[in-house]
Amino acid sequence: MTEVVGPFRKSSYSGQENNCVEVAPCSTGGRAVRDSKDQARPMLNFAPGSWQAFLAGAKAGAVE
Repeated sequence: MTEVVGPFRKSSYSGQENNCVEVAPCSTGGRAVRDSKDQARPMLNFAPGSWQAFLAGAKAGAVE
């Protein structure tokens, strides 16, 4: 079972607004992502390879 092992962090670019997502490391080496304005909602969990693919796509400007 995947567990969050670190604190959730949000981008410093988000300022004081709560309209962003927060990311935390998981016990599997992947990441958990949650909505900063509704933290009680379910999180998305990314396996390590999926998280790396997401980051690579974001850096490359992939849009779908």
